Amino acid sequence: MGIFSFFSKDKKENLDKGLSKTKENVFTKITRAIAGKSKVDDEVLDNLEEVLITSDVGVETTLKIIDRIEKRVARDKYVTTSELTALLREEIASLLTENNTVDGDGFTLPEDKKPYVIMVVGVNGVGKTTTIGKLAYQFKKAGKSVYLGAADTFRAAAVEQLVIWGERVGVPVIKQKMGSDPASVAFDTLSSAKANNADVVIIDTAGRLHNKINLMNELTKIKNVMKKVIPDAPHEILLVLDGSTGQNAFEQAKQFTAATEVNALAVTKLDGTAKGGVVIGISDQFKIPVKYIGLGEGIEDLQVFRKREFVNSLFGE
Repeated sequence: MGIFSFFSKDKKENLDKGLSKTKENVFTKITRAIAGKSKVDDEVLDNLEEVLITSDVGVETTLKIIDRIEKRVARDKYVTTSELTALLREEIASLLTENNTVDGDGFTLPEDKKPYVIMVVGVNGVGKTTTIGKLAYQFKKAGKSVYLGAADTFRAAAVEQLVIWGERVGVPVIKQKMGSDPASVAFDTLSSAKANNADVVIIDTAGRLHNKINLMNELTKIKNVMKKVIPDAPHEILLVLDGSTGQNAFEQAKQFTAATEVNALAVTKLDGTAKGGVVIGISDQFKIPVKYIGLGEGIEDLQVFRKREFVNSLFGE
């Protein structure tokens, strides 16, 4: 189990509140889709397909969900429209579980990997630095020692923001002057963390996507330099995506997964959008675990992503 696995009543309330705009949007559309119908037929399925696509679930994932529901309807012979949301919950949770076997663990810290190194990537403005700060807070709260590396040396605001989070959480931030080599910052951070027997290192990186070749080269260089200090670093490459951008988040995921070996996702800003369905599509399409979701500005508002709780909250229990 991960160190953030416990799912409290407060977290459930936070999840429900954070997804309220998406839930309201989806329920309004579903109500409209089944108006005047007593059972799930082809017309209802066509309408449901439109509901899911316009809720940013994505075309491919929507077609999978509809196919699964069609098979259930054919097997059960008669499914009422009142049973539809329960059916949706079951089939979506099942689909996501098949794609990512581990659920609700966040990052686990193996005892033989110390410090555990997390490199964070994503375009500017998605909430990358804020996510790093909140992650650092969770690790610190769990009794772990954390070092942050300000390797986004191209934006003064990024370094300043990370320093503020470091002070807020009470963890050291390793930085250099603006325009420094990001790989050099990563090297210094890992060296300091290793010398001080730290548990976790989180490295911020620049979020420029205008030239994928440059991005790939830069991230590769940072990884290679890390390996000089800790041979198997980074242990996690976390891609942060802004859920409020809907389909644009899919495009960012495509770009970054092509540029580097992303093995974990965090989807932020779900509290201010009706596009929370994007989490379902991204989790399904990229076969990369969504580890965390951002549900607000508060320091406690980064939650471990649990598929079943997420789907239950979205479609009502």
